[in-house]
Amino acid sequence: MINIDYQSGMPIYEQIVEQIERYIAFGVYKEKEQLPSIRELASSLGINPNTVKKAYEELEKRGAIITISTKGTFVTDKTHGVVNRKIEEKIKVIQENIKELEKLGLSKDEIAKKIEL
Repeated sequence: MINIDYQSGMPIYEQIVEQIERYIAFGVYKEKEQLPSIRELASSLGINPNTVKKAYEELEKRGAIITISTKGTFVTDKTHGVVNRKIEEKIKVIQENIKELEKLGLSKDEIAKKIEL
């Protein structure tokens, strides 16, 4: 399910973090669902287990997952934090794009009309 883009300038562990967070936010990975072990995921992706370990550690710091010794790694029951973080990231991108459009000479009203949903 996780795809690595070797042509991307983004480090592999960050790609894993980004995709797992996206899957949690979109409900693909549910609360309390077990994730693949570090070895399983590394093997399926053909990458070093230390890369997956680094990704899982980052996800734990962010509160998206929890590792329970001898049981495995699970999505936390606090997925609203992941969803809120993804929303904030997307809003920031939109705000940056609006600033760029304004620099190109469009007013906020013109931008709103062009992106009317």
